[in-house]
Amino acid sequence: MTNVDSDTSAENPAAPRRSLIKSIGPAIIVAAVVLGPGSILTSSKVGSSFGLIGFPVIVVSAILMIAMVALSARLGAVYENSLCDELASRLGRPVAVFVGLTLFTLVAFFQSSNNIALIGGVEPLLGDEPLSFSARAGTLVIANLLIIACLYLVRNLYGSIEGFMKLLLGLMTVAFLVNFAVVMSKPQSFEPLAPSGPLDWIPLLGMIGTTFSVGGAFYQAYLVKEKGWGLADVRAGVVDSVVSISMLGIVTAIVLLTSWRVFYGNPDPVTLASVGDVARQLEPSFGASGKIIFCLGIFAGALSSFLVNALIGGTVMSDSIGKGARLQDKWPVHLTVVALLVGMFVAIAALQNKESVVPLITLAQACTVIGLPALAAALIYLGTRPELTGPRMVPKPILVLAMIGFCVSCVLMFMLAQKVYTKLNPTEVPTTAFINHLDPGSTSIVSKVN
Repeated sequence: MTNVDSDTSAENPAAPRRSLIKSIGPAIIVAAVVLGPGSILTSSKVGSSFGLIGFPVIVVSAILMIAMVALSARLGAVYENSLCDELASRLGRPVAVFVGLTLFTLVAFFQSSNNIALIGGVEPLLGDEPLSFSARAGTLVIANLLIIACLYLVRNLYGSIEGFMKLLLGLMTVAFLVNFAVVMSKPQSFEPLAPSGPLDWIPLLGMIGTTFSVGGAFYQAYLVKEKGWGLADVRAGVVDSVVSISMLGIVTAIVLLTSWRVFYGNPDPVTLASVGDVARQLEPSFGASGKIIFCLGIFAGALSSFLVNALIGGTVMSDSIGKGARLQDKWPVHLTVVALLVGMFVAIAALQNKESVVPLITLAQACTVIGLPALAAALIYLGTRPELTGPRMVPKPILVLAMIGFCVSCVLMFMLAQKVYTKLNPTEVPTTAFINHLDPGSTSIVSKVN
């Protein structure tokens, strides 16, 4: 494929441009799933609490994410088998099952946050009054059934998902960019004050975790194989990673800068507990139409995370037990449906009685404590095998940045371990304090795979 593009480029100047466009695909799906409600809420909170300090954090997180996604894309292109099959052949099937089960557990339980975020993006459009429980539950059931039907009925599933994610990411970019332009064109309605008192560092850590998503990067290798890329396409994988993840960083930065402009230093502090709160709090600056545009961006983010988040868990779990890793196989789709249903039922239980899902969310976070570094370590391990020589060798800059990313995931692991410990000790931290983190796009650094 590469040779054909090279030959035609000499005759047709437009060929390189078409080649660049064709190079963008798998990583755009990763960017779309990472740029979900969690990223929107955490970047809004960081902008309102830390101001411009959060901007370089986004830049560093995006660079680390580009490296990890590029590493995963290269592994998907140069290895004949899938990642879990490669791990199983080298370290044994139990290691592969551990990786798949950890990621599937995390995805299935935190799929609930994507369900709740879907409601959070719709409710502000329907008025200030929240929907009834039956209306919320019915909306989630219909949404999940429609997605399940698409999984089984759509023939070219990968092609459809890639096109849909490009559309949703474009919608998010336009929506948040329009709102940012509106905010910057208006004078501030207050004299900014220097924030006083201790700052809550959890949102800042959350923004790192939702931008630098090891789970999303791990799935990139599977998407590359769905695309049909091989050794000749490793350069396209780098282009795809840089362009797509840069889009993720740009949109996240736009949301942060919008929140900084509207909320930072406000003498009347606001509470941003959910993505719906963000939309409502921004309405005075945007107007009614601006709130609708912002909610469309939230809805697009929730919808993109909704499907691909479940696909990540279903595909990797199926691969880990040796049942196939392609979307045309039965088991990845079956297990994706299981992840969707678990997330839907947990979300409905949370909407009715938040305390009923505390043990499940705690279990998911406990899996994440060891899961994130394990995924990063697996990618680095496969990227440093001695048989990867010549054109199959992973460039050192990518490996160095991936190792730095592994260290970052270990720091996040330590922070999560502390949070899980305090949640398992209700005498120290009230249950209600934990429940507040179950809102859509939670500030928890593992509110989703991304």
